[in-house]
Amino acid sequence: MRVAIIGSGPAGFYAAEALLKRTDVAVDVDMFDRLPTPFGLVRGGVAPDHQKIKAVTRVFASTAARPTFRFLGNVRLGQDVTVDELRRHYHQIVYATGNESDRRLGIPGEGIERCTPATVFVGWYNGHPDYRHARFDLSVRRAAVVGNGNVAVDVARILLRTRAELERTDIAAHALEALRESQVREVYLLGRRGPAQAAFSPAELRELGTLEAADPVVDPADLAGLSDPAPGGNLEILRAFAARRPRPDARKLHLRFLVSPTEVLPDAAGAVAGLRLERNRLETRADGSVAARGTGETEVLEVGLVLPAVGYAAERIAGVPFDEKARVVANEDGRVVDPVRRTVFPGEYVVGWARSGPQGLIGEHRRASANVVAHMFADGAGLEARALPPRHAIDELLRARGVRPVSFVDWARLDEVEVARGARRGAPRDKLVDVAAMLAILGERE
Repeated sequence: MRVAIIGSGPAGFYAAEALLKRTDVAVDVDMFDRLPTPFGLVRGGVAPDHQKIKAVTRVFASTAARPTFRFLGNVRLGQDVTVDELRRHYHQIVYATGNESDRRLGIPGEGIERCTPATVFVGWYNGHPDYRHARFDLSVRRAAVVGNGNVAVDVARILLRTRAELERTDIAAHALEALRESQVREVYLLGRRGPAQAAFSPAELRELGTLEAADPVVDPADLAGLSDPAPGGNLEILRAFAARRPRPDARKLHLRFLVSPTEVLPDAAGAVAGLRLERNRLETRADGSVAARGTGETEVLEVGLVLPAVGYAAERIAGVPFDEKARVVANEDGRVVDPVRRTVFPGEYVVGWARSGPQGLIGEHRRASANVVAHMFADGAGLEARALPPRHAIDELLRARGVRPVSFVDWARLDEVEVARGARRGAPRDKLVDVAAMLAILGERE
């Protein structure tokens, strides 16, 4: 059986792991990625000060070391190879393309100067090639991060880290240089629902209390009457923050709840000067879920930078069914389906955030990907009898188009370069952020 996996993030690698562990069927896996570097969200999304989480790449490297696995980086689906061509060269296809787009606030003023989606900020500080030329004006004193998920917490934390804290991470060199000169001293983390409904994890929230030069600020009134369902949960941590005495010279991280931005306000030059906020109240729906409803009461929060972190969404892949409402590849439990008729596309599957939307921690996708692989084997009986071109035919097709696929051995060479660069500043690595530069290094090594 020959399988193509599109995307080299955690869900893709977990699918490859499950495929290659089978002993009843011999499986060849070709994993494609548009970048020369593997690991997807772990490299481009996990915050640079979370090195323990990034250690999962060792598990992925062990999968890549299997003799029937190949990594073909620097190959763009839809540009260098089409979905139809993959269908001719592989028995099955797994889409593991993640969520590369962002969701928007949909309010007046969104998109003016100094209002930029957090997805861009995250890609910028993580050295993602797509965002290496992004620019952020950090000369302002106050910033707002809209959202109450882990990404919002990451963004706020990176904004408030000291130079010394950041230098010990694998943050991109261009971001480190800019953040060294940052004048941001206060960050507002804004949630539309209450503290009990916040989506950030206790581990992420607790970390905000360990910043070297910044203090979390919580209004005790926001926590009145709330009971934490489990010890060590978010409410317990927030109460501890509320009881702390802020250091007079520390930067401040204000955690605010039950507010929704309704307008981004510009200054005379057209850049962010503030956010108009509406106060919310909570309503319990018939199904027991809690929704935030506006009260009509508004205020203006004076900030010079706005970073909305209200979610991610999948991008449409040409030739692949797409669910416009959920913003994911149309699927039923990982089987790709027509979005209207819900009929199955034989031999095509989806894993990770491209299947479910942006939910679940990295490790949780291991079981989910294995479940989809179980569907693949249940559906694939006899598929291996379908004649395919030789495995190397896909390489010849790419070479004929002037595409230089990057192998996992090539990545190991780039990895060595990044680690050596990072050692000069005492960091885990200093990332290469330009695809042309990566390919040039590989050409020199050859």
